[in-house]
Formats: sequence, C-alpha cells, structure tokens
Amino acid sequence: MSEEESVSYPSIDPSVFDLIVVGTGLPESIIAAAASVAGKTVLHVDSNSFYGSGFSSFSLDDFTSFLHAQKTLPESTLSHGSVVGGSSNVNGDTDYVIIDLKPKSLYSDIEISSLPEEESVKACSRKFNLDISGPRVMFCADSVVNLLLNSGGIHHVEFKSIDGSFIYGANGELSSVPDSRSAIFKDRSLGLTEKNQLMRFFKLVQAHIEGSTEHAEGSHESRRIKDEDLESPFIEFLNKQRLPTKIKSMILYAIAMADYDQEKPELCKNLLKTKDGIESLALFHSSIGRFTNALGAMIYPIYGQGELPQAFCRCAAVKGAIYVLRIPVTALLLSKENGDYKGVRLASGQDILSRHLVINPSVTCPSPPLLPRAPNLPEECSESDDKGEVIEKVARGICIIRGSMKSELSNLLVIFPPRSLCSEQLSSIRVLQLGSGLSVCPSGMSVLYLSTLCVDVIQGKKSLYAAMNTLVVPPPSENPEDTSSIQSENAGDAKPTLLWNAMFIQELEKASSGGAITSCPTPDGNLDYRNILESSEKLFHQIYQEEFFPKTSASEEIVNNDET
Repeated sequence: MSEEESVSYPSIDPSVFDLIVVGTGLPESIIAAAASVAGKTVLHVDSNSFYGSGFSSFSLDDFTSFLHAQKTLPESTLSHGSVVGGSSNVNGDTDYVIIDLKPKSLYSDIEISSLPEEESVKACSRKFNLDISGPRVMFCADSVVNLLLNSGGIHHVEFKSIDGSFIYGANGELSSVPDSRSAIFKDRSLGLTEKNQLMRFFKLVQAHIEGSTEHAEGSHESRRIKDEDLESPFIEFLNKQRLPTKIKSMILYAIAMADYDQEKPELCKNLLKTKDGIESLALFHSSIGRFTNALGAMIYPIYGQGELPQAFCRCAAVKGAIYVLRIPVTALLLSKENGDYKGVRLASGQDILSRHLVINPSVTCPSPPLLPRAPNLPEECSESDDKGEVIEKVARGICIIRGSMKSELSNLLVIFPPRSLCSEQLSSIRVLQLGSGLSVCPSGMSVLYLSTLCVDVIQGKKSLYAAMNTLVVPPPSENPEDTSSIQSENAGDAKPTLLWNAMFIQELEKASSGGAITSCPTPDGNLDYRNILESSEKLFHQIYQEEFFPKTSASEEIVNNDET
C-alpha cells in the first residue's frame, strides 16, 4: 500500500455549505471570518499541517523544508485516488464534470546559504518564527488594525512597537526618520534649515487634513490643498515646497513608501499622486501615539505574521466555521448541464457541495475537458497555461544575524531608496530587523527581512545582496582579508555578523473572480497589509451583498479601550 493510500482522512459532516475556502492565507481567512460573521456556513480546509499558507511563520527547519519543497513541487494534478469509488453526494460521478486541481509554486530561484555557523543556528531552530512573506508591518492607525479591533481578532494576537525607521542616504549613512515634532528637533542628522522646512511641510499637511474634516462638516476649505495639486504627481508638489533632496527622499520612500524612482516620471511604473502621498502622511501621523504601549508609528505581531491569519480563523471558528487541515482539495465539481460550479472533491474521495468557492493562489486548475468554457471559473482556471495574471515579482531575503544594526534598538526599519546603492536598483529596498523580544529568534540574535520589486530576477537578487552587504558582514572565515568594513560609518555601530541567509523570488498575482469561484491574491510587495485587506473586502462583496464585519457595541468598546 502506498503512503498516499494509507493516509486516513476524516469524513466531513455536513456535506453542504454556503462557502468552501481552500487555503488559510490571510485573504482567505479574512473572507472566511467575514462570511461566518454574516451567518454563512463555512468549511475552511488546507492541505498543509499549518495555518497561514503564504503568510505563515515557520521554525528555521520548517522554513528551509518549505522552500526546498517548492523546488520539487509536482506539476501533475493533485491525486484523489479512486474517484469512482469515492463517496459522492448526488447520484455518483455521472452528474459532474470533474476538473482536477494542480499545485502551483509561487517561489523560484531559491538560494539557502551554507555558512560556518549554520549548525549552531540550526541547533535552536524551534526558537525562530520566520515569515515567508516579510518584511511586513502594520501602521497603528491602518485599516487592518481597525479590522482586528472591530472583529475581535485582537483578542488572539499581541503586538510590539517598531522602535524606529531609517533611510539610507547618499553619504552612506542611515538617517533617522523623525516621527514627531520633538524627534525632528532632536535629530542631529538634520540641519536647522532642514528641520524648519520639514516642520513647515508637516504643518501644511496637518492643516489640509483638518481642513478636509472641516469641509466635510460644511465649513470653508481655505486650509485644504488645491484639487489640482492633489491630482498632480507628489514629487511636483514636494518640489513646489522647495524641500531639499534629503527631506523629499525621506517623505517619498520612508513615509509614503513609494516603490519606484519618483524623480524620473518617464521610468516610474507607479507615479505617486499628491492625494495618495498626503493620505500616507496622514496615516503615519495618526499612527504615532495611537496606542500607549506602542511609541512609534508601526507595530508587528509577537511570534510572527503567521499569527494574523490564525486570529481571523479563530474568529470564524467562534461563529461556527469548520476547520480541517492536512486534507487537499483535489478537484472541482461542475454541472454537466451548464458548467456551473457545484462543489469540490477532497483527497478522501468525499464530495462537498457549496454555493461559492474561494481558493488559494497556490492551487490552479486546467480548462474543463468536456466544456468549451465553464462560466463560473475565474480567469486563471480557464486559460490553457494554468496561470493567473502575474503582475510582477518580488525578491525576498531573510538573514539571521548576531547582534543588531543599531546597538540601542531591537526592532527597526531601513529603507534604501531607488538607485541609492547602484544605478541598476530600480525600486526601493526595505529591510526590517526584528529582535528576540518579539519571540521570533533566540536572545542575542536578530532576523532581517529584505524585499524589492523586480522584473529581472538577477537584478532583484543583486539589489538585495547589495543591501545585505551594506548592513552586515559575513563570518570572519568568509572574509579573512577585509575586516575594515566591520565597523559601520554610522554612529560607530559595529556591523552585525551574518549567521544564515536565504534568498528567493515570489510571483505576484492579482485576485480574480468568476461567478461562484474566487481566487485570492498572493502576498504583495508592500510593507503593510492595506492592499491585501482592500482586495479581501472587494472579493467578499463580489460573493455576498452583506456588510463586511458590521460594527457592534462590543467592538466599539474594544477600540475605545485600546486607544486610551
């Protein structure tokens, strides 16, 4: 008997649901929780033994095993054994067209280091919680935090503050990004003129935000930025304010989090509008001081970002959703009469019916063999190449280091603006350092997450290695002749030592929806989760005409208590 045939799967009862969700990534978990809150019956399954899918956090051994598995992911269809003999709920197989699902790897060009101290790091593997889609944080005032407060998910996850953020300058130094008026005046890297210019600009933005509120309440709008300026490129608006290059770079890339070089509009793939830049500044400003136990603008979940999908899964379970891990969905069931979606077939052979299906982007399906096109299949399930719309790639890196990039800080963010390391660096590089206080690594070590958007895989990884080599040094045996770089030029900090690292490329795919079947997006290349939440809410409304997590008196009380 083969290992596959010996696997014992549970029988699921009931066998009819309003919604089946495949995969426990963050978008799938949010949709499952929203549907459960709306009173829908939900079956949430995952072929993995862990929650989170592409938003998971792993021990070091499990992380390397996950990446190695991506290299050998079978291209054949997910086997469902003897489908004819499997249990069927509607007169056997004769009522359905069976569309086999296929696994799809979102990760490629995987490199895992082999350094002298690798074994000592692996010896404490279980003390690591490594994110597969880092770096990622939340702003204290962003929509995901509000959703956690409103949904009750905040009861299932804890956070700590990111201590500070820095931007890499033309002189090779890391300059602190000030997050308050007092921080601006205490910052020694800014001259008096620069401090005054930055203060005037922040006052202008604050007046616009307050003026927008007054305008919404029927007051005059003289304090608001003109509409034509709001629709213009943000870089043009900043130039009108006569801000120096250093300040503009800080605002564009370390606060507004622009990805591409805004100074070269002809080459910029995503030119930031002033209204979007102002919204980012408003979010940054309102995030500072929102929670008494978070001093900065950003927070990160203790034990890793894998806690977030689990928080929403727990919310769904409280409302009656059924969860089953370690059980693959192997096929779709379509009506032979009209090609409408009817349900799914599990690896056990059991058929489960539902009105709607939400699937993880790591699963795809070929075109129906008996039908010209099934109207309820999303786009990537209908195209012959079995691919969703790949919009871009993101190069990701993870480093385990001894010590910290800043001796006085444990958790910090570093931004390398476009072209700050070399002329070929087309997009920003973001580096997030997390320390042991967040329960993501052993004491005395830190974890660095690096990412940059790219089209060319070689250039994307080259950019990450350039950033890594700027911030850390390899073990002495790896670089015996050059010890001069161990001492950082910035404030006398000694560069931390690299103990382990991995680099890989992740595909970026958009969400898609077609009738009863919805495919969720991959983890995106942003630093925060706002676009993920926006996409999840949009997909939910395409499925149900219901309110997305309606506010309750209990949730209002939680928000008030957490903000005081």
